[in-house]
Amino acid sequence: MRRTVAALIAAALAAPAQADDTLKIAVGQLTTWENQMTLIGQEAGIFKKHGIVLENFGTNGAGETLQAVISGSADIGIGMGTSGAMRAFVRGAPVRMLAPAFTGSNDLYWYVKADSPIKTLADTTGSQTIAYSTNGSSTNSLVIGFGRELGSKAKPTATGGPPATLTLVMSGQIDIGWASPPFGLKEIEEGKIRVLTRGSAVPSTRNQTVRVQIVNANVLKDKKDVIERFMKGYREAIEWMYSDPKAVAIYAEKMKVPVEIIKKALPESHPRAALQVNELSDVDGIMRDAVTNKVLDRPMTKEQLAEFYPFPNLGK
Repeated sequence: MRRTVAALIAAALAAPAQADDTLKIAVGQLTTWENQMTLIGQEAGIFKKHGIVLENFGTNGAGETLQAVISGSADIGIGMGTSGAMRAFVRGAPVRMLAPAFTGSNDLYWYVKADSPIKTLADTTGSQTIAYSTNGSSTNSLVIGFGRELGSKAKPTATGGPPATLTLVMSGQIDIGWASPPFGLKEIEEGKIRVLTRGSAVPSTRNQTVRVQIVNANVLKDKKDVIERFMKGYREAIEWMYSDPKAVAIYAEKMKVPVEIIKKALPESHPRAALQVNELSDVDGIMRDAVTNKVLDRPMTKEQLAEFYPFPNLGK
């Protein structure tokens, strides 16, 4: 008996430690602050504490993020436009909302070259162009809102991420570009570009959850424990990013932007409250605008919403 017990103990001590679970994360717009939780959060060792290793890769926006999650090349998608996620769900795509990502729209701005004759959105004509990232994104919805609520006549044009968009604007291929701080702040200070408007200029979106995190439905079903641990790490990463100066320093280094510029921009563009992950804010307004913009044929039912967002407060 003693030999048996001793053998069991020896075997247990000799057994390799349980490997961490791996999740593939599609990150829409790698440069934006609100999408950094899985990136610098992993660098800080936060997800490792929860037994998870993340394989992060970037996309040019919601359309690419959605396709990655639908196809299974990503388990989770970061920064998906809310109405675009709803549309995919009602059309039968295997996606579910995991958590709110960003509430409000002051983090996004639209700009022109400094010498552009365009002073306001109302100055635009049908021969001019205004950028958004990809179909189904929050930038797409806001550009539609500019036309519906602010009188913009410029043609909505998909341009991908902020770096590609800036190149198109500076080369004269796009009249009005889009970005999210701190991207472009250096060019603004140098007088190369001029801010035309912010996303918050569209009144209907000011209190809406404009972006969400999505998860492959089969992954959520089969790996709910892993996804819940991911959300614990995600929540912890947000708190760390807003409490430890190291987070801003890491981000500044990644972006090659002075820390002081980022510190100055974050309170206005990315207030902590905007990154709340507990409430799908103004869901009726989201669906109303989605129907108006022809993203949804009709508002989702309560039953559909419950299936779309099955585990509110996961990881809390």
